[in-house]
Amino acid sequence: MKTLRPYLIWFAVAVLLTIGAILGMQWVRDHPEHIPTARFELTQPQGWATHRKLTALVDDNSACFAAFDRAGAGYEHRPTVGQGQCRASQRMVLTGNSFVPTMRPANAAPGCAVTATMALWNRDVVQPLAQKYFGQKVVELENLGSYNCRKIAGEKTLSQHSTANAIDISAFVLADGTRVALINDWADADKRSEFLHAVRDQSCGLFSTVLSPDYNRAHADHFHLDMAARSMGWTVCR
Repeated sequence: MKTLRPYLIWFAVAVLLTIGAILGMQWVRDHPEHIPTARFELTQPQGWATHRKLTALVDDNSACFAAFDRAGAGYEHRPTVGQGQCRASQRMVLTGNSFVPTMRPANAAPGCAVTATMALWNRDVVQPLAQKYFGQKVVELENLGSYNCRKIAGEKTLSQHSTANAIDISAFVLADGTRVALINDWADADKRSEFLHAVRDQSCGLFSTVLSPDYNRAHADHFHLDMAARSMGWTVCR
């Protein structure tokens, strides 16, 4: 058998590399949710880069609101409140419930990045778990508010609430009127408790911070959810 000439070997390698590059480019086009530089879309599935894209929206008002515009989501951009470290310029209220269930009270107005994360959270976590445990949808989210210029309890650091980059969720109301509340149902050994624990666990990594009644007494009646931007993108889930 004759030995293949070197140029034929290099040609074969070049062909394989070209094919690999073409397939790689196609994969990138088909999976923008995994690409940090690809534009964030509310309709995309979650991917490796999703959390990074969401935290980037915290400091990019135009990009964040544009994502809701492209998705056809109705919303009201609320006026900027506060000054300095307590300035909140992304506050918004959705005018429909296709992306996030009806909020009670309705005037919580979390920041755009938090609202975008809640849209994915509702689609990928809350509604699937509600169907799993109760066979119906969550139609309302009861909350304890978003904007509050204050420090974290017992610390010198300002809370993410100081820029409306957080929301506190206290209860989930189902389509039949059933109310699943953290203050009443977290510790019970039933499907309501299982639902709440599953929501907490599956929210980890989507939000930057998820604090539950297991964290401390201050969170006995709610989930604290925020989109704090941290070095290396690490998250907190307790």
